[in-house]
Amino acid sequence: MKKILLTMIVTLTLLRSYADEGMWLPMLLGEQVYADMQKKGLKLTPQQLYDINKASLKDAIIIFGNGCTGEIVSSKGLIFTNHHCGYGAIASASTVDHNYLRDGFYAKNHNEEIRTSLSVQFLLRITDVTKEVNDSLGTLMGKARADKQSAVLAAINKRLSDADQSIECRISPLFKGNQFLAFIYQRYRDIRLVGTPQESVGKFGGDTDNWEWPRHTGDFSVFRVYTSKEGKPADFSTENVPLKPKYFLPVSIRGLKDGDFAMTWGYPGSTNRYETSLGVKLSTDINNPTLVKLRDMRLKYMLAEMQKDPATKLKLASSYASIANYWKFYDGETKQLLKYDVFGQKQKAEAEFMKWANGKEDYAAVFPEWEKIYSAWRPYTQHRVYMAEGIYGSPLLAFASTLIQLEAALLKANATKQDVTNALNAATEARKNFLAEHNAISDEKIVATALMMYYADVPKEQHPISFFEGVKGSFGDLKDEATWKKYAASVFANTMILNDAKWNAFAANPDGLKLQQDPAFAIGSAFTKNWNVKFLPRFTEFTIKNNDLSRLYLKGIMEMNPAKAKKMYPDATFTMRVSYGNVKSYVPKDAVKYDFVTTSKGLLEKYKAGDYEFDLPSKQVELLKKKDFGQYADKTRNDLVIGFITTNDITGGNSGSPVINANGELIGLAFDGNYEALSHKLTFDKDLNRTICVDIRYVLWCIDKLGGAEHLIKELKLVK
Repeated sequence: MKKILLTMIVTLTLLRSYADEGMWLPMLLGEQVYADMQKKGLKLTPQQLYDINKASLKDAIIIFGNGCTGEIVSSKGLIFTNHHCGYGAIASASTVDHNYLRDGFYAKNHNEEIRTSLSVQFLLRITDVTKEVNDSLGTLMGKARADKQSAVLAAINKRLSDADQSIECRISPLFKGNQFLAFIYQRYRDIRLVGTPQESVGKFGGDTDNWEWPRHTGDFSVFRVYTSKEGKPADFSTENVPLKPKYFLPVSIRGLKDGDFAMTWGYPGSTNRYETSLGVKLSTDINNPTLVKLRDMRLKYMLAEMQKDPATKLKLASSYASIANYWKFYDGETKQLLKYDVFGQKQKAEAEFMKWANGKEDYAAVFPEWEKIYSAWRPYTQHRVYMAEGIYGSPLLAFASTLIQLEAALLKANATKQDVTNALNAATEARKNFLAEHNAISDEKIVATALMMYYADVPKEQHPISFFEGVKGSFGDLKDEATWKKYAASVFANTMILNDAKWNAFAANPDGLKLQQDPAFAIGSAFTKNWNVKFLPRFTEFTIKNNDLSRLYLKGIMEMNPAKAKKMYPDATFTMRVSYGNVKSYVPKDAVKYDFVTTSKGLLEKYKAGDYEFDLPSKQVELLKKKDFGQYADKTRNDLVIGFITTNDITGGNSGSPVINANGELIGLAFDGNYEALSHKLTFDKDLNRTICVDIRYVLWCIDKLGGAEHLIKELKLVK
């Protein structure tokens, strides 16, 4: 049976899914998936898509930074990715006097390209290590299995990595731990900013348009990979030279039409398409609403300060964008899960499984046990969200909680002077980085409100012992907003974390008791220790048991229904995947049909001079009104196409993914999903799912006409 199951798992990704659903491993596309791609219009061979011995399309696709995708588009290592993927690097390179985030930037030559702290990774190969891992794990379950698996994966990762060559191995468990693939990457560390449009272009529409179609956002930025003179990965040096890539994408400006083949390549972060009804209900009842409520609060206070001052906006820009992005996502996900009764759909499938599993030793107890562990964990779910999004949603409290490590060094009986020095130096450096991005005004309001909300929402028996009683005794009624404002003001006025003189005095004579008396540390310490001691073990136990049951459930599904197994694909795990489908319009609701493209006409209709979300550079407005589209005009519409939509299956991590036509040419950059299908992490909507993309012609127009960087256009291989 084990051998049969392993064979089934290995061949799962060789078979097609429903509609355009599926994030496929490129090494395992197989005949049936490839045939379906051809049927939809693909004109490339399998070897042109993925080949470990010769240059292929996969060699142009990179992990950009720590959570995005990028693509190589020239023989000189030029990278295209999303504006929001490069946002942090752009903000870091900006100052009030040279505000590249606000004003845009294009290097006129290599010498003007700006050093960043980014890195990129190229996939070298994928190796199946399932047998090696499973042979080591045997029949282990629970914590013993989890610990053993971690040790086995770490050993394989170490064996297949080579630090001298900047080669890194990361094993990804697929199908809930029923398959293990080793992904071998090479990391390049000298990445430079080449160009970015103005923020009003790259983030046009702001939070209002986020996750929405029609969209008119120029979500792109341009970087370059540098290597040593020998072509090897290297740290930044003025002696480094642009990368000579194995492969780069040609860029098509021919345009597109409804029904055209489209595929995305990239690194989708995570999905949970095989989640149970129990997990769906926990998300819709507790996790998502709590997260949305807390993020809404944080964003309100941050935005108020960002709108007052350009320097503050620069300081908070990256973190605000990150928080805002998934605030709206989880709100939409909840609504879609409820609207389409995903809970009920899951229950129906689970009832079939339980009927089949009855009397089978390996599977009969799966759902009864699952219900037990969910019932045991549910009372603490909201507390966990409050720790992540409320207590640690305050930058001050998040940093203060890290000082527990310093406290441990100061109070350790046999700690050496060097131990203390090391811990203090690490804390001092971390404090420096924290202060560089901290806004005390917004954070003080976050602390006051987060603590008040925690007090009201988290069950009293889960509160840190005596914390709230202490606040009440000194500051007043805990249900009174004024109490929490006074308390937060006192914390911010008296913490040494925000006072250089106090911190330096402490650093000169570090003392554990003095640290414990600091008001910010007292909060961070109280809540963190309360969680770590009383509730983290419960969550760890829940997670381990949930993982075991998920693995057994999926294994059982494969055995129960081989036909269904043939249409399964692994969840996203931030590993290279390809999805394919078509450019396609859609009908989101009765009497409404969305076109498959947006144009400059719609962009100008949305434009509001001076508006925080819908402003545009005056030069852009002038050029568009004159219809100065150059070679990037869409001949069928006599307009400049801004964005388009496809049926591709993507998720977070696909940001910056190339959208590629039937000939293997770049036609756009994926940057978003549509609101009507925000349940995509848990379920795929074959009718409404759309990937929102910025048209490559708009990208090039912004670089050329708006940015005046024609030299970058000449660097590309244009297909006209």
